[in-house]
Amino acid sequence: MLVKEMEFPSEGATLRGRFYLPDAGNRPLPTVVMAHGTSATITMVIDRYAEAFCDAGLAVLLYDHRNFGISEGEPRQEINPWVQARGYRDAITYATTLKELDPKRIAVWGDSYSGGEVIVVAAIDERVKAVVAQCPVCGSVVPPPDPEGGAFAQIRETFNSGDVRGTRETTAGPMPVVSFDQVRIPSLLQPLTAFRWFIEHGGRHGSRWLNDVTRVIPATPAPFSPALCAPYVKVPTLMMVARQDEMVHADPGVSRQAYDLLSGQKKWHEIEGGHFGLLWYPGELFNEAVGIQREFLVSHLT
Repeated sequence: MLVKEMEFPSEGATLRGRFYLPDAGNRPLPTVVMAHGTSATITMVIDRYAEAFCDAGLAVLLYDHRNFGISEGEPRQEINPWVQARGYRDAITYATTLKELDPKRIAVWGDSYSGGEVIVVAAIDERVKAVVAQCPVCGSVVPPPDPEGGAFAQIRETFNSGDVRGTRETTAGPMPVVSFDQVRIPSLLQPLTAFRWFIEHGGRHGSRWLNDVTRVIPATPAPFSPALCAPYVKVPTLMMVARQDEMVHADPGVSRQAYDLLSGQKKWHEIEGGHFGLLWYPGELFNEAVGIQREFLVSHLT
């Protein structure tokens, strides 16, 4: 495969990452747009997923979210779900400009926090043709019903053009991403499994990961909610959910409710190992996850 650096503009900053291109196959190619979950960077196992998809004949655009890793953006280490979702939108726009890629065969892939973001993006952006949501953050509780679609209309308007700036009241942090001692050094992600995975992979030389984060949840007319957007996702969607997910906002019951509301073709796969089990490479759970995802993407994009 050919792997080269790439960049594109988003929300006033330049987002950077890698472009994976199979060395054989008919052009233009189907494409998977990928970004990692909370604070993680492109060298923290997600690149292994990208390699596996590329080996299967799919092009991949893999990038760091705004404010993280090799991407630009200020304030550094700040997470804003609306801004990150718009990053997916802008990555798709960039993909449509590349002659090697087929603009009518683009999938979005997300893990954890970005696993929820890709559901929102797919509900709004009609250019998305398939979705893989891995251990998605769909919330800790099921949101109130939205039978008339008013909340979704507000989400779509905010995504397209709304003010998503944070305020002091809507900002948490700065704080560590993970900590071994929640009593003395509380962190954003509290389970010890999170600490183990982030320190092991983020601590590697060259990862660009920092154990520092600020989270912004802007006061918008309707909340950023994958569950409220799920009924409007009409494209094939794979939800891969940890049977015993230890992250409170990736509650498997809430994810199942969102899955049941998806209106297009869909596949549900439960996996062992908790929230981080399929992010350990090499490993049996990684092999299980990437094999199912690769088969799903190939079947719906080629």
